[in-house]
Amino acid sequence: MNRINRLFEQKKKDVLNIYFTAGFPKLNDLSQIILELEKSGVDLIELGMPYSDPLADGETIQYSSSIALKNGMNLDLLFSQVNDVRQKTEIPIMLMGYYNQMIQYGEDKFLDKCVDAGIDGLIIPDIPLTYFEKNLQEKVEQKNLAMTFLVTPESGEERTKLADRLSSAFLYVVAKSSVTGKTEELNENQIDYFQELDSYQLKSPRLIGFGIHDRASFVNAAKYANGAIIGSAFIRVLRDKGIDGINAFVSQVRGV
Repeated sequence: MNRINRLFEQKKKDVLNIYFTAGFPKLNDLSQIILELEKSGVDLIELGMPYSDPLADGETIQYSSSIALKNGMNLDLLFSQVNDVRQKTEIPIMLMGYYNQMIQYGEDKFLDKCVDAGIDGLIIPDIPLTYFEKNLQEKVEQKNLAMTFLVTPESGEERTKLADRLSSAFLYVVAKSSVTGKTEELNENQIDYFQELDSYQLKSPRLIGFGIHDRASFVNAAKYANGAIIGSAFIRVLRDKGIDGINAFVSQVRGV
């Protein structure tokens, strides 16, 4: 069984997914960050593939991506570093990035490298759902990679159900239609949206992302899903405090 599927089979609530960009803050920090996150109580790692032309990334993640690229991070090095850390941990690791990165690398080569490195799943938000279903779903499933698609308050019931059907890891529920990094508290409209998703009778576990930044926002989001995703707030920790700040941040989110 895929590590991500095993995680959601064993843990139904308060799943903590942390995002960070490979190659940030320093080129070779990836392994130490992942191991420190696992030791601190994180359930799932979402590893960003740095990219020069992001779509939904806010200023903080764009900054981390720019630094990572300047540091010399590329996909070959990313796969090598994940392969190294995979020898030391069984924590689920997903790659998040853009479809153009897969195309430039070669779709089949990219998927093979994911398997060889020990990556468990992919979040590629800009792959059209119908294209994925027709051209990639079978390949991804054959390689035991789990896929996650995003839904937003503007997705509508039909697209949400299609994204749910095609997701084999979890459904990434975008808390608001904006870029990452905003930290406003959940409002009544967002809560109505999360509750509306319940009425769709979706099959996939759900994690809420965009705007989750501390214990209060994590606990609040986790009321309406299986857990939540923190990205920009963690990038700021790495920027300001480095690896030494990881344990304190995760402990604060966990309330321990």
